[in-house]
Amino acid sequence: MSIAELAELAQEIRELLISSLSKTGGHLGPNLGVVELTLAMHYVFDTPADKFLFDVSHQTYVHKLLTGRAERFHTIRQPGGLNGFMLRAESEHDAYGAGHAGTALSAALGMAVARDLAGTRENVVAVAGDAAFTNGISFEALNNIGQQTKRMIVVLNDNEWSIDRNVGAIANYLHKVVTNEHYNHLHARAGRLIERFGGKTATKVVRKAEEAAKGLLWPSMLFEEFGLNYYGPLDGHNIELLIGTFKFLKRQEMPVLLHILTQKGRGFQPALEKVKKFHGLGPYDPKTGDTKPVGQRTYSEVFAETLVTLANNNEKVVAITAAMPNGTALDLYRPHHPTRYFDVGIAEEHAVIFAAGMATKGYRPFCAIYSTFLQRAFDPIVHDVCLQNLPVIFCMDRGGLSGDDGATHHGLFDISYLRGIPNVIHMVPKDEDELADMMQTALEHNGPSAIRYPRGTGPGATVKAQPAALPIGKAEVIRDGDEIAVLGLGALLPMATELADALEAEGRSAAIINPRFVKPLDREMLARYARKVQAFVTFEDHVLMGGFGSAVLEALNEMGLHTPVVRIGWPDRFIEHGKVEALRAKHGISVEAALEKLEPLLKPITKRRLVAR
Repeated sequence: MSIAELAELAQEIRELLISSLSKTGGHLGPNLGVVELTLAMHYVFDTPADKFLFDVSHQTYVHKLLTGRAERFHTIRQPGGLNGFMLRAESEHDAYGAGHAGTALSAALGMAVARDLAGTRENVVAVAGDAAFTNGISFEALNNIGQQTKRMIVVLNDNEWSIDRNVGAIANYLHKVVTNEHYNHLHARAGRLIERFGGKTATKVVRKAEEAAKGLLWPSMLFEEFGLNYYGPLDGHNIELLIGTFKFLKRQEMPVLLHILTQKGRGFQPALEKVKKFHGLGPYDPKTGDTKPVGQRTYSEVFAETLVTLANNNEKVVAITAAMPNGTALDLYRPHHPTRYFDVGIAEEHAVIFAAGMATKGYRPFCAIYSTFLQRAFDPIVHDVCLQNLPVIFCMDRGGLSGDDGATHHGLFDISYLRGIPNVIHMVPKDEDELADMMQTALEHNGPSAIRYPRGTGPGATVKAQPAALPIGKAEVIRDGDEIAVLGLGALLPMATELADALEAEGRSAAIINPRFVKPLDREMLARYARKVQAFVTFEDHVLMGGFGSAVLEALNEMGLHTPVVRIGWPDRFIEHGKVEALRAKHGISVEAALEKLEPLLKPITKRRLVAR
């Protein structure tokens, strides 16, 4: 295609993204920003022989459109449809699956080294946003690239945003680079020369721009110290310039880094004006960008508002996020206590150890990180927080299924990976008010705490003006019963109630219990019911292996009690993306499944008992 035709195609792609995602939702802003970049990559390189890796890979919608999936694009993030991220099982053009930040450079280096060992010549191109360079894994990879391969292309896609605006020294450094007047002057010359002479001459000018800035910004360029030849910054929306540069970089026998400047949300004014909102969202009006109001507050919003209350009353309360102030709703907390709010960038390990350090000085850090992302900080949780018994509070948003985002974002493992660690207490609220109470409980507890709560809204409970601490390790018996004890953890308490009601309708006596605590378990409650009921049923929005139901089984076994336990939770497999209710039905997270498993364990109901009821 000609450059004019490519420009026309870029506009068509933007129109398709805006119209299609208005129905399905998705990561609109990031994909609008990489249209020209993706077109240029596919123009110069040849997938699947050449390998493209995208950090996080939420910005690969254009890549999917160009690799045989355009006719299915309307199914993206829908049940049975295209995944919202790169997925190896979906297409041979998806060289590497992703969903978390900081993985592209390491994986690309692995591919490049494997290629070198095999003696082949395919290209490996890793695209990483500037936010990914706040992640420690990216720097671990940079530390090795120059020594381990001679051919690899890293594209630094600089748009100043992850989900929120980027923070820290790396963001400031890149800002100095792109605002340097020598760069701007020579970059403009490069653009004019590419039109006249093609890629080779222009890329020489780009190299001169880098050389001119040496000494003005830093003793030497950061990336060159890591062994990568640096080119840029270039206009990431100039297709002709990108094509010419990629053709040049493709021939280089050295690792290179191309720094491009892009505009997140380009081509859609609402996405430019509300960058955070349009990073990822549900359906919207394709003309105005308006979305339907949620109505009631989400768990994230209740968390943030409660934290404001706690911080108002206690000057030692601080909030920490890893580049997710919007997702965790800490952007609602930040204006109230700006000096006690810390965004450390995409650096979960650092966030946890940073919190541990503050805790040694008497502060109470509330570390708000999605359950799926807290997995990245497992060792600091063990070694730096729990081993030292420090009062760090982990507030795990998206605890449970995360619906349309799929396997990389489901928070289905935190009970398993936390409950085996000494000293930590683990809580799960049944509603918004109990979340606030658990935050107060954690604040008063002189040791590590974890609270998991789901994505989206809860049942709509009224939150008290001042939260009240709960007795640690004590469950709440909502309704007593003497034949079956049904324990519904957190968001699945309504399902437990539905099961108990169904059993009562059959003439059976069923207790409804809100466990509240995964660790420590209410062993006294378990022992009391184990001696009188025919079976327990546990419901959890978590994998069964090592989860809450497993903890109940272990506790009963340790107490020498052999009452059977029916466990309802997620199977030992990665769960696909889809609508939450449909996925629950598909995988047996239902009242019907519980009744089927329970039936063989119960004694027959006598006629006399039926009449009595």
